[in-house]
Amino acid sequence: MARISANRTFSEKGSLLPTNLSVSAWPARRRSMAAQLLKLIAVACAGLLFTITLLFITVKVDSDNTLKSQDLIDISSLCPQAEVRVPHINHELWSAVGEVISTNDFKVIAIDWLSGAVQIKTETYDDLGPVGEDPRWENRLLFHEYLENTFPLVHSALKLERINTYGLLYTWQGSNVSLKPSLLMAHFGAVSRLPIPHDFNHVQWAYPPYSGHFDGKLIWGRGSNDDKSGLISTIGAIEVLLRHGFQPTRTFVVAFGFDEEGGGLHGAKELADAVLNRYGQNSFAFIIDEGGGFSEQFGTVIAIPGIAEKGSMNANIHLAAPGGHSSTPPEHTSIGILSALLVQLENHPFEVHIERGTPSYELLQCFAEHGATIPSTLRDAIKDSANSDDALQQVENILFKDPWFKTLIGTTQAVDVIRGGVKSNALPEQAWAIVNHRIATTSSVNATTKHDIDLFLPLATEFGLQFSVFGEILYVPDAEMKRNLKFTTSIGLEPAPVTPIDSAPYQLLSGTIKATYNAHRALQGNNIAVGPGMPTGNTDTKYYWSLSDHIFRYKHHNGGSSNNPLSGAHTVNESFSVDSLLETIRFFVTLILNADESNEF
Repeated sequence: MARISANRTFSEKGSLLPTNLSVSAWPARRRSMAAQLLKLIAVACAGLLFTITLLFITVKVDSDNTLKSQDLIDISSLCPQAEVRVPHINHELWSAVGEVISTNDFKVIAIDWLSGAVQIKTETYDDLGPVGEDPRWENRLLFHEYLENTFPLVHSALKLERINTYGLLYTWQGSNVSLKPSLLMAHFGAVSRLPIPHDFNHVQWAYPPYSGHFDGKLIWGRGSNDDKSGLISTIGAIEVLLRHGFQPTRTFVVAFGFDEEGGGLHGAKELADAVLNRYGQNSFAFIIDEGGGFSEQFGTVIAIPGIAEKGSMNANIHLAAPGGHSSTPPEHTSIGILSALLVQLENHPFEVHIERGTPSYELLQCFAEHGATIPSTLRDAIKDSANSDDALQQVENILFKDPWFKTLIGTTQAVDVIRGGVKSNALPEQAWAIVNHRIATTSSVNATTKHDIDLFLPLATEFGLQFSVFGEILYVPDAEMKRNLKFTTSIGLEPAPVTPIDSAPYQLLSGTIKATYNAHRALQGNNIAVGPGMPTGNTDTKYYWSLSDHIFRYKHHNGGSSNNPLSGAHTVNESFSVDSLLETIRFFVTLILNADESNEF
């Protein structure tokens, strides 16, 4: 008689499984979507697509799907904005540095900075071995030398430590040790490019991928956007401030990783551990790393700093079945059964809903409040949705017309790797696949794992598979079918904690964004709105969560209104405009000066 294991405690990953493992005992899938963001947002955000997320709020609903009066949300001031924030104590210094950044001489210097950085190959491969054993890491030393020669003041005034050989940790010691330090991050590892002739895209590069060519507007090459422009802007801002005699009151720590494109295990993780051991938990006022920028949305320029990140998990599905000659096959081979399992997953995606109180919802409110050309139907629905479920459903109906939106919001699933069989006339004894999940911030690794197993269990019974989860048997068929299904997971990264936006660091960042935008264009007043966002991928900040509650993913990259603002990041023709480079340097100068004189954190 077939049996499903019940009331079992699993020694490994036990918390991911319910105590009672009968099919009927599994809880219904939660409404797990964190955020909805227009396709335009994602397209316009400088190297990273944006969705958005925050924490749930609980609301009471009357029978007419309207919130009860005591829970009504005041919509008179949606998406409140910070004031433009320019340095006061160091205003003259800020103005002087700004004048320098605006000169043609500095423009030439900045071009040389980034061009030279791009010319040093710092590719990251998935199969890199440990540091000290794999010689392919050693090109990082050339980049170290380049930084030392290019930014002499930084390397004479700041303390530099090399973490795990290639990670760079700078400390710019402030005069007031009672102030929480701030942490500035970037990475200099780049996405690998297949060698010729295997790189079929090589002929599509407008200029050689490591030329650092400047065409009068753009600096071309691998890593120019992701993320050597961020690194050069950060260290360049410090070099300029030092040249003008600035010494900070607040300590600034600068961490440059070298393998973010490979997950950051050798670089960012080691750097984060070193920083944590020295400063302790929640010791930083804020952390800023690569991320979004600003672009025109609905007729208004909107900046979208990332305040959260999705989680990530690989589901490893392995199926074993008896072999034999293909002339006498069973009804279903291991590959056939595996295919059925994968189809089951794809036919049952996670539900998608816009949730009040999430950053996606907050950003939609920003569009409704500040978007000059947003369609009136969408604007009204967004505003009314604050207090009406029916209006919220209308917003979903409008935005979900394009299924692509859903992949930007909640938990996704992508069958990325599949293997099976060794010969055309031999039955495959092994078949396996890897499914990558990007987990909504309102969900978890636990919920995602349960979702998968819940879908696989009925098929295990249908095909007579012995089904084990993390090595523990979940289902045993009533006949000796000699077919085994094994489920494990890897990565297992939970969604990042959400940075609060009603906080002094977020207000400082927002005001700095506005001041930088104005200064770079000689404007006054409020000319750019700021709304919370989230990159679709993960950054090195995943190792720094315990160091601060205020983590931002933002580079102040100008996405303009282009239909292709990614500028070739992770593909051919990666580039970065010199105007964006100059403005990003100005941004970090302004951020450092504003943070240095703040007494709010």
